[in-house]
Amino acid sequence: MNPLTADAIRASLINTSKRERTQATLPDLDIIRWDRLDLLGWIDPKRPQLAYVVLEHEGTPTGIMLRTNEPSARRRRKAVCSWCEDVIETDDVSMYVARRAGAPGRRGDSIGTLICTDFRCSRNVRRQPTESEVFSNDEDDKEMYRQLRIAGLQERSSRFVNRVLGASG
Repeated sequence: MNPLTADAIRASLINTSKRERTQATLPDLDIIRWDRLDLLGWIDPKRPQLAYVVLEHEGTPTGIMLRTNEPSARRRRKAVCSWCEDVIETDDVSMYVARRAGAPGRRGDSIGTLICTDFRCSRNVRRQPTESEVFSNDEDDKEMYRQLRIAGLQERSSRFVNRVLGASG
């Protein structure tokens, strides 16, 4: 993922009002390892029921605001994240809901999906795969599997953005 500025992140948010973009608390952008990310996701520390995710969608940084339950209610749910689909890290997945962009969102239309609570999807798809996942101990096979997981994360998260935008697929 290409490094982003605070202004670029705020401008990328497609399902927020101008006020919501201004009030969003951003992470410390100076400590982010951009080269290891397919998406930047974080929970707003001032309002933990809100979270944000920014990813490159069709070559453009695109961000969405998400809502979830209060932190105490969402912890320790075992499930598979619908974005990274990691079968090893299943201890902390949350239901996130995004208001649709534009007029449908203003009318209250939203969509939801299960995502890693702390948005560790980029880390999950890059972890060393187990032999049982790859059915091989060959390093080239493991790297190919890793690249397939990265591409899958990018495709599934981008598909969710399409749904927020109102596109089919």
